[in-house]
Amino acid sequence: MSDFRPTKTYSGTAITVMLALAVIGIADAFYDSYAIFNGQLLWCPPPIDGCNTVAASPYARIFGVPLGYLGLAFYLAMLGLALWLRFTPVSRALCWVALLYSAAGLGASMYFFYVQRTYIHAFCIYCLISGILTLLLFIAAVVHFRATRAGGERLPHGAAASSP
Repeated sequence: MSDFRPTKTYSGTAITVMLALAVIGIADAFYDSYAIFNGQLLWCPPPIDGCNTVAASPYARIFGVPLGYLGLAFYLAMLGLALWLRFTPVSRALCWVALLYSAAGLGASMYFFYVQRTYIHAFCIYCLISGILTLLLFIAAVVHFRATRAGGERLPHGAAASSP
């Protein structure tokens, strides 16, 4: 018997949040990727005006692939995962995948923030936005995971959990 089931009050709000954050992430990463692909400078608003310094650094590519492209792939996959969760919100495997995938994205964002701070000494607003989005995606994945786990629900005192 699976230990995943929706609570009586489960509304799927966390999935909706994940969908919205993934779309915003796609827009953020698409702009960065578009500028890189076309050889254009990034528009970077003050006071965080290190976008082009970060984009031109040797840390801006992994195996020759620009981080913007990898970010775009991450958010597209997260959108697909959130859409899949929309149709099967209590799938144990999908809940775990969403949680682990968003945790991996958060770990990567934390590492890239560290690199910007420590080695590049400049910050990119688009990277910072992406880092905030991945943190929020992770939080939404945790909320969804907890809302669909039996025993993890927060029911009013005296209320019984729904039976599977």
